[in-house]
Amino acid sequence: MLLYNNLFTFLMVVNIPLAIAVIFMERRNVGVTWAWLMVLLFLPAVGFVVYLILGQNLSKKKIYKLNKRTKETITALIERQRQEFRDNQIVFNDPAAANYADLIYMNLTSGFALYTQNNKVEIYTDGNAKFGALFADVERASNHIHLMYYIVQNDALGNRLVDALSEKARQGVKVRFLVDDIGCSALPRHFFDRLREAGGEVAYFFPSKIPYLNIRVNYRNHRKLVILDGQIGYIGGFNVGDEYLGADKRFGSWRDSHLRITGHAVLQMQAHFMFDWNMAAAKPITRDVLGLFPPSAGMGNAGIQIVSSGPDQTLEQIKNAYIKMINSAKETIYIQTPYFIPDESLLTALKMAVLSGIDVRMMIPSRPDHKMVYLASYSYLGDLLSEGMRCYLYEKGFLHAKTIVVDGHVASVGTANVDIRSFKLNFEVNAILYDTATAAELKRIFEADMADSTELTYDVYKKRSTFQRFKESCVRLLSPIL
Repeated sequence: MLLYNNLFTFLMVVNIPLAIAVIFMERRNVGVTWAWLMVLLFLPAVGFVVYLILGQNLSKKKIYKLNKRTKETITALIERQRQEFRDNQIVFNDPAAANYADLIYMNLTSGFALYTQNNKVEIYTDGNAKFGALFADVERASNHIHLMYYIVQNDALGNRLVDALSEKARQGVKVRFLVDDIGCSALPRHFFDRLREAGGEVAYFFPSKIPYLNIRVNYRNHRKLVILDGQIGYIGGFNVGDEYLGADKRFGSWRDSHLRITGHAVLQMQAHFMFDWNMAAAKPITRDVLGLFPPSAGMGNAGIQIVSSGPDQTLEQIKNAYIKMINSAKETIYIQTPYFIPDESLLTALKMAVLSGIDVRMMIPSRPDHKMVYLASYSYLGDLLSEGMRCYLYEKGFLHAKTIVVDGHVASVGTANVDIRSFKLNFEVNAILYDTATAAELKRIFEADMADSTELTYDVYKKRSTFQRFKESCVRLLSPIL
């Protein structure tokens, strides 16, 4: 017993300077700091190891290394368009987009997101329709196919996709497939052998250098992008697996949001893929760069910015875009997200919108896929339901869409959930859409989904059991690091 007491005392004494040196010196967000202090306090020594694995601050590290010419080119493009906005030289295809010039300028300045207006957008909410279109585009590809997914399953859909890509690689099409090491941790390493043997290339984002231990496990590339011949791009929430076709009995029907884009926004998607690929792959893209950005006259009139964010950046670009959109609302804000764990700034923005008389509606799944995250999400709903927000629990299946629509004029569809993990820890990418026709269609889809949902009123919410509230409160304390 004496040995145990001495060991415990030693660990506690060591824990204090470690907490001071590692956490306070990094000047983290206060909420995150307190969450980590709780971990260190209740799990001495073990908590510090957990922190080293899950709590690294990547914003001080240069994950992406660009050569001087690339930096100069990007800087020149951004500055040229910023000057056009300052001089009021932009002529908007959609007059309503002019009301969001400050949002566009912010994304341009902080997120290096060029604004393009010659895009055509197709919306997919069903996995069978999305992958049907993708396979047709893969079949027509003649130069290159670039894919980035967080999860790829070793099932019928996953194997069908790899078989189709292998066939295109044998035809001489350049195929590059980037997957996240954590998201695909259950995928056999030989899964992509046939693609490699056909001439395709595969890379893993932040792979583990030590078997069964990945010290960057907390930082996941959650982006889902496909670019074909530099002309067609896919972006949204669908991963690759039978469950996303509604074939998993646990989830049933899978409701997601995905976009097929043609136009100059695809070139921005290509750039994001190239940066991620060059960081992760043994064979970076260097020689055929010009071929990845072919001339394109565009197919439509939709304004789009491709906005990315990640733990390597000090600014949370996607979260800031969400807040800016919320603050611009005059009538309606419709949000669909599988997880709702906002930080204080986003929660305050939503409260202000509700209190200002804006019709704010939130839709989340009625059933959880991650129990702790769902408990935390439920705890935050009360903060807004009490002020008058309307919340809907999607019953038809699992809701995985990450969509925000404001006033039926501007919208966001992408990979980022409305949670702290997406804002701070994951590598994410969203399409911000400045097109009334597309935004109105997304609003219509939300309203159609309401028919497959049950409204969670504040009166019903208050009837939760004491034990349920206790669990929510406990999990909420850890929400900054979930």
